[in-house]
Amino acid sequence: MAVQGRGRVAILVAILLIGLGLASAWSWNEMQERLDRPLQLAGTSVHYTVVLGASIGSISRDLSLADMLTGPAYLVIAARLSGKAGRIQAGEYALTQGLTPRRLLDRMVEGRVVQHRLTLIEGWSFDAVRSALAAHPKVQQTLDGLCHAEVMARLSANASDPEGRFYPDTYRFPAGTSDVAILRMAEKRMDRKLARAWARRAPGLPYRRPYEALVMASIIEKEATAAAERPAIAGVLVRRLRRGMPLQTDPSVIYALGARFDGDLRRSDLDIESPYNTYRHAGLPPTPIAMPGEASLHAALHPAGGDTLYFVAKGDGHHHFSATLEEHNKAVDVYQSHGARGSR
Repeated sequence: MAVQGRGRVAILVAILLIGLGLASAWSWNEMQERLDRPLQLAGTSVHYTVVLGASIGSISRDLSLADMLTGPAYLVIAARLSGKAGRIQAGEYALTQGLTPRRLLDRMVEGRVVQHRLTLIEGWSFDAVRSALAAHPKVQQTLDGLCHAEVMARLSANASDPEGRFYPDTYRFPAGTSDVAILRMAEKRMDRKLARAWARRAPGLPYRRPYEALVMASIIEKEATAAAERPAIAGVLVRRLRRGMPLQTDPSVIYALGARFDGDLRRSDLDIESPYNTYRHAGLPPTPIAMPGEASLHAALHPAGGDTLYFVAKGDGHHHFSATLEEHNKAVDVYQSHGARGSR
């Protein structure tokens, strides 16, 4: 009888173990199925921010309360069993149609956060750069109330004047990136672009250092409307620089006028006293007047050859180039009578 009793117990234990095994298998399969079931999103994409220090439990609850995730416990269990629960990175994540909890967990562990964009445009002044940074909703603002020299000090830059020192390009960054961090990216990119262009420069140019080439490139950037004319404009300006002739560039005078410029450059404006007035002062202005792009940097260091010393805007985005003052004056009579600006 005792043997029979022990047999019944063994059978019951076996049945219990089999039941537990079946239940465990069912639970495991259920968890895998839910981990591969796409999140339920109201639109094509939803952004979710994982705050610093957030646990997988709080993340799962957030997604469940938003009706995006069913069975939040499964995500928590999977994260802990896989060792990923403690490796989740803070940041803003894009939840897109078809994204599963399993793939979302991998995305958060890898830190594949949303990348926002800010485009700095060729020819912009530093004031325009700061305005763009200040207007971007995903940029952390740390420079409010600082003058330009203080901004450069915050960047630990060697120079106090920021004009032209940042490369015009599209920059991608996660939400919460500081304005200083973005400026550092743009500054380093300009340093690399300028160093590479300087190393490959044409021989015999009238620049003592790369910064002077940057100043020239900024003038070319503002003068050239048609991209193909950049080398020709550079050629005129370099030849004038070599001869000690004033560059006589309207954009430098406009820069000197600053907020006083109303869109119409008058002859009286050409008499203002400023180191940026290249009608009154020979040589390059003391700093760049805008951000030059790569094409203008290349033109400044590879100017077109020839004997032209003058150019005048034709009113259609192009210029007429002349070798003599007599020819130039005739061109001015033709094109300025039609309202064109930009005579040299």
